[in-house]
Amino acid sequence: MNTKRITFPNARGEQLAARLELPGDERPVAYALFAHCFTCSKDLTAAVRIARALSSRRIAVLRFDFTGLGESEGEFAATTFSSEVSDLVAAARFLEREYEAPRLLIGHSLGGAAVLAAAAEIPATAAVATIAAPYRPADVRRLLGETAEQIEEHGQATVRIGGREFTIRKSLLHDLEAQRPAETLRTLKAALLVMHSPSDRVVGIDNAADIYRAALHPKSFVSLDPADHLLSDPQDSRYAGEIIATWAGRYLALPEAPAPSRVPPEVIDNRVTARTGAEGFRTEMFANGFPLVADEPVEYGGGNEGPSPYEYLLAALGACTGMTIQMYARRKGWPLEEAVVRLSHHKTHAEDCRDCDEKDRRIDTFERELELRGELDEEQRQRLLEIAGKCPVHRTLTGEVRIETALRPG
Repeated sequence: MNTKRITFPNARGEQLAARLELPGDERPVAYALFAHCFTCSKDLTAAVRIARALSSRRIAVLRFDFTGLGESEGEFAATTFSSEVSDLVAAARFLEREYEAPRLLIGHSLGGAAVLAAAAEIPATAAVATIAAPYRPADVRRLLGETAEQIEEHGQATVRIGGREFTIRKSLLHDLEAQRPAETLRTLKAALLVMHSPSDRVVGIDNAADIYRAALHPKSFVSLDPADHLLSDPQDSRYAGEIIATWAGRYLALPEAPAPSRVPPEVIDNRVTARTGAEGFRTEMFANGFPLVADEPVEYGGGNEGPSPYEYLLAALGACTGMTIQMYARRKGWPLEEAVVRLSHHKTHAEDCRDCDEKDRRIDTFERELELRGELDEEQRQRLLEIAGKCPVHRTLTGEVRIETALRPG
């Protein structure tokens, strides 16, 4: 993924820190805005994974810190629910001014309630997705426990959330209580996706039911069981991101798998791109507009979330073999119904390699089995076996290969 550091002003001129996740070397098909949970930040692991899952589907995502949180300027104690909605509107206007107006709003926890409220002020909004969102923003008061009474009595109080201390004022509680969620949902002019886990111990699943009932169609619900409130497990957050991207495609007019007659995606750099982050070996790739994922097995330190590089190499050889055989059979008018190619790879010790400089030199061996289905005679089958060795990838692997690597300027 391609992550840009960005700042933009809120309604009071304070600079809010943001990250824009762009889809590699391709132009985005849509832009989305992500609102993090109460007292969290844009760098919450789940927020990052969800944004990157969306960007792998060519949806650019802007995630930012609300006023007074993370790297953003301003005083958190002076903020309210309405000011968070204002921050979202400021983020949307920044995107519209510098890139493209966001058509997808995503909110986690209280951020979910915020994007529902902000949608009316962001005209381009076509779809809204909430994750573990409370139906009534005022329910945050319950999470504050006895501190809420201290806030009412003294005007403000310090509360410890997630190992950090925050000052919360009475104005925030009163603003939360002033919200009218039923009216907000009834007047929502966008498709709605409600995502919630029945295992959520912070915001109960009943909130999802209330949101769903209050909203008009089109609306959808997806269970995130067994995820916790913060989607701490990487698989849960990536799943959420993938589901949102797939669901949003219906309402954002995103391209599905390109049909032969469709125009190829617009790419900024037409090379194959592979990006490997600091966590594990999961690698996000783009090839001709198609998002792919590579990884290593768990036993080698990976997460086993995609084929390994060698498996992609086998897949390339298999695909090229099948295409070449079919191309030849069609040209000859032979009744080849289907070509199935099965491959494996292993290394063998090269004891008889006279020119090997390395003492422990090994030779890569690819084993390829062909299954040719159709009314073919033996002569035709043997000829197609010969043709398998003439596929371009086969020739590349068995020919002289030179790989030139250059370091891009920092």
